[in-house]
Amino acid sequence: MAVNIKRPNGTMDVVPGEAYKWHTVESVVRENAEQFGFREIRIPTFEETGLFVRSVGDTTDVVQKEMYTVSSTGDKTYTLRPEGTAGVIRATLENGILNEGLPQKVFYMLSCFRHEKAQKGRLREFHQFGCEMFGSPDPVADADVISLAHSVIDRLGLKNIVLNINSIGCPECRAKYRSALRAFFEPHRDELCETCRERLEKNPLRLLDCKSAEDQAIAKDAPLITEFLCEDCSVHFEGVKKYLGLMGIDYVVNPRIVRGLDYYTRTVFEFITSDIGSQAAVCAGGRYDNLVESLGGKPTPALGFGMGLERIILTMESQGLDFMEEKTCDLYLAPMGPAALDKAIELAAVMRSEGFFVEYDLVGRGLKAQMKYADKIGAKYVIVIGDSELETGNARLKNMATGEQIDIALDSTLCDRFSASYYETLLAADDELRGFVETLTGGGDTDK
Repeated sequence: MAVNIKRPNGTMDVVPGEAYKWHTVESVVRENAEQFGFREIRIPTFEETGLFVRSVGDTTDVVQKEMYTVSSTGDKTYTLRPEGTAGVIRATLENGILNEGLPQKVFYMLSCFRHEKAQKGRLREFHQFGCEMFGSPDPVADADVISLAHSVIDRLGLKNIVLNINSIGCPECRAKYRSALRAFFEPHRDELCETCRERLEKNPLRLLDCKSAEDQAIAKDAPLITEFLCEDCSVHFEGVKKYLGLMGIDYVVNPRIVRGLDYYTRTVFEFITSDIGSQAAVCAGGRYDNLVESLGGKPTPALGFGMGLERIILTMESQGLDFMEEKTCDLYLAPMGPAALDKAIELAAVMRSEGFFVEYDLVGRGLKAQMKYADKIGAKYVIVIGDSELETGNARLKNMATGEQIDIALDSTLCDRFSASYYETLLAADDELRGFVETLTGGGDTDK
């Protein structure tokens, strides 16, 4: 009996025909992060559950409802990471990275896991590009981190992305804000959902994150955090706005942004799009100056962000943006018979060692079927090898786009001859590249 096994709900497969889209985004974020001085860090997929309870907050939806937690054979429980920051801080502390001189700047690309209702732009397994900066309390660091995210978005060509910023203050001024929120929501206690009635006692800021339409309607008239900022937090926020202005980065102050994780302090921000439905934030982050100390380190100011790769790709698709071209076969060798296959294997090994993408027949097809297959995989060139080609040591190199054929030797000069033909094809197909080469060569022979 056939077993019908499907992928888990809330996950996705990235098939070979779609992987080039991921390669586009991943290459841009990696290059940009390195240009901003961030170094890559890689952390385990799971951590001790207590790490996330202490960092993310036991009143958040993430900890209360969304974590995937399992027990080991001993007494400890482990949780698949729901976000990247906590694990990165654990790794920097355990490996002494914060002793190497500050600021320390790291980036990562990783998968995260949250058990929530799966929908477009919201998955149970999702992928993030993130960065964390440790050691600077200055608002210029906030602007610098935001500018990295802005740079990625700009480089990818994304349009209609609005940067929303806010300050949620420090523990002192936020305590006053929590009291004001309790006073505001208390008369509406019976109208709130069950989860928010509990939040009202433990952490009323979470009420502003509730996804219930009824609770959102009540919260729209709630007091604003910006009305309760202490002088230091106000000055810091003004500094962030000043530096963003100097960088030429447009923003909107949105006092309703509080973020869904408890560790944030002062600056919080979101890059929001209207092109992928209700899941509008493609990037979000902020400052968390007390988190390193709460996880056992020395008091260390810090901040960072997470950028959802699935949402970035969805937005690019919805806006019709270009991705890098999918890598296709440079040369297909079509052997006719065992001796020709031996020669194809030998030539492919040489060509591959020179960096070319080369394929040859592996399933014993006839010539017609091989040519059809070469066309299907997008091979740029084809060489047919038969008895006469083996006897003379020469074959015909066919340009699959133009149909043009030239003679080529099946010997050690093959790479050089093929490189020249491949180069000419690139020039013919790319006006910008051809113009650049002509400029370098004075408009003369491109073989110079």
